[in-house]
Amino acid sequence: MNATISQEKLDGLARRMAELNIRDDELLEKFVRGSGAGGQKINKTSSCVFLKHLPTGVCIKCQLDRSREANRFFARRELCDQLEAIRDGKATAKSQAIEKMRRQKRRRSRRSKQRSIADKRTLSDKKTLRKSPTAE
Repeated sequence: MNATISQEKLDGLARRMAELNIRDDELLEKFVRGSGAGGQKINKTSSCVFLKHLPTGVCIKCQLDRSREANRFFARRELCDQLEAIRDGKATAKSQAIEKMRRQKRRRSRRSKQRSIADKRTLSDKKTLRKSPTAE
């Protein structure tokens, strides 16, 4: 693999995959062209790794690095994270972030809008009472 990933990390990943009973023959690995910033280089090279764990159907697409070998490592690590989250019944950080964005973008209910407008009106009334008396 690439010089950026140490042998210790590779060995740790291999142990982790063994603990989760993930074998390389159960993985469908494809190298596809990436997307996003990077221009001509990213459009011409197939350094993005698509990884599918056949028994569970979990799919990972990884394009964190320009190197194919580094992306293979990162994709396997992400696969381990996802399978552990499924096993433990926890939501992954990525799925939590997606859910948070969904909640933020969701339209507010009519009742919530009415309450917000009523609060603004109350504050406005308070501020009008603060004004100094004028001689009329």
